[in-house]
Amino acid sequence: MRFRPVSPDLLITEVTETIITRAGGEWTRVGVDGAPPAEPGAFADRLADELRLRGRPVRRVSTSDFLRPASLRFERGRTDPDARHDDWLDLGGLVREVFDPLGPGGSGRVLPALWNTGTDRATRAEYVDLPRGGVLVLDGELLLGRGLPFDCSVHLWLSPAALRRRTPEADAWSLPAFERYHSGARPLYAADFAVRVDDPAHPAVLDE
Repeated sequence: MRFRPVSPDLLITEVTETIITRAGGEWTRVGVDGAPPAEPGAFADRLADELRLRGRPVRRVSTSDFLRPASLRFERGRTDPDARHDDWLDLGGLVREVFDPLGPGGSGRVLPALWNTGTDRATRAEYVDLPRGGVLVLDGELLLGRGLPFDCSVHLWLSPAALRRRTPEADAWSLPAFERYHSGARPLYAADFAVRVDDPAHPAVLDE
């Protein structure tokens, strides 16, 4: 694999310009994918800020607010990597409440959060409107290869050694889930931008 070094600021600019180029009269749906140590949420926040500076309405959503209830997530135990891979995300809820309203013929009315994992209850969030021409910026883990209709996707990749090093010991049980994801979904090649972030200050974009 050949990676091209790029500064963090230039990376945000490149992704932003690609999103704007692909934008039409409807909505643009952007996914920022990565294991928690890659900090996809922080990248998504920066991307959203840049899009707003360029005059684009943005709705930030995180899959951490679209997880299934604990009784379903932990049905096979709290440290089962296959459950993390297969069962944690409420994919149906995410599609119904976020992607369908921003698809062809959609209303633009989305629910930004569905489930509070802290209380293990519905968030009771209110629906919000994203104007046509607006951008959804969604962050999360294990996002690609699930049929989500992204118009642009970013995968923040950590080499296996870096992922092990930056994953807290208490979460080491999850590593097989990400190994399975990379061998199955092949996010390095599925994403529009695959970015190596072993050193967050010096990212590099896969050019192949």
